Amino acid sequence: MSRETLKAVGETLVAANNDGSYKKLIDTIYDADCVSVESAPPPGGSAEAHGVEAIKGKWAWWEDNHDVHDTAAAGPYLHGEDRFGVVFSIDVTNKASGERVKMQEIALYTVKNGKIVREEFFY
Repeated sequence: MSRETLKAVGETLVAANNDGSYKKLIDTIYDADCVSVESAPPPGGSAEAHGVEAIKGKWAWWEDNHDVHDTAAAGPYLHGEDRFGVVFSIDVTNKASGERVKMQEIALYTVKNGKIVREEFFY
C-alpha cells in the first residue's frame, strides 16, 4: 500500500470526525474484521471490540453515557506505510456523574488494502 493511500484514509477519518459524519466511515474505510482497542475497558465490558458491529456497539455505549459538547481531530500523522496517528480533543460530560472534562487521546490506526484493520486509543 502506498503512503498516498494511507494519507487519504487518515485524512478521510480526520475530516469525518471534524464534521460529525464519522459513523458513515464504518462501512467504507473500516475492514469488516477491524479490531478496536481502548486503553481500559468500559464498565462491565472489554477493552477490545472485534468487528464493525462490535465497534458500532462501542460507539452506542459512548453516546448513551456521555454528552459530547465539542470534539476535534488533528492529523493524520503518518508512520511507515501502514499506520497513522490522530490526536483527538474532546469536551464531554459523563451523564451518570455530571462530571464535565476536557480530554485528549491519541489513536493509532493500522491500515491494510486501504481499510482500517486496527485502532488503538491512548489516554
